[in-house]
Amino acid sequence: MEDMDTTITLIGTRLAKEGAEFFFDGETPECEQCKLKNTCMSLEKGKKYRVVKVRNNTLHECFVHDKGAMVVDVVKAPIFALLDSKKAIEGSKIRYQPPKCDEKLDAETYELCYPKGLRNGDRCTILKVMGTVEMEADPSVTLKKVELLP
Repeated sequence: MEDMDTTITLIGTRLAKEGAEFFFDGETPECEQCKLKNTCMSLEKGKKYRVVKVRNNTLHECFVHDKGAMVVDVVKAPIFALLDSKKAIEGSKIRYQPPKCDEKLDAETYELCYPKGLRNGDRCTILKVMGTVEMEADPSVTLKKVELLP
């Protein structure tokens, strides 16, 4: 995954570690007064990112992060989800379509059926097919757990 496009941004010092993952929730009212806000706001709201490099140890004042912010390189991070088994082909590029999941799910399966950071229609690459998940409510539906890169 080293050939992925990186984006330079600022992140709170507590998350400024290689490998740390986070969801970008967008601008807060405190950001309005910041002279560096354009650097932070270069990320896509609602998407998951992974820090791949901490640029330096320079601490920048931040109205959101109590210990300040640091410059980092980030990439979009993979997201685990469930897909219809017929569409779960490693290496293929798809438009994400959430499966029809029963409402009575355990927490782990619910998160896979409704993964944070993925919206219906998002373009993704299937990085890895990990296994089959059968739905108790409808045994005829077979889903695969996959690792997707939006």
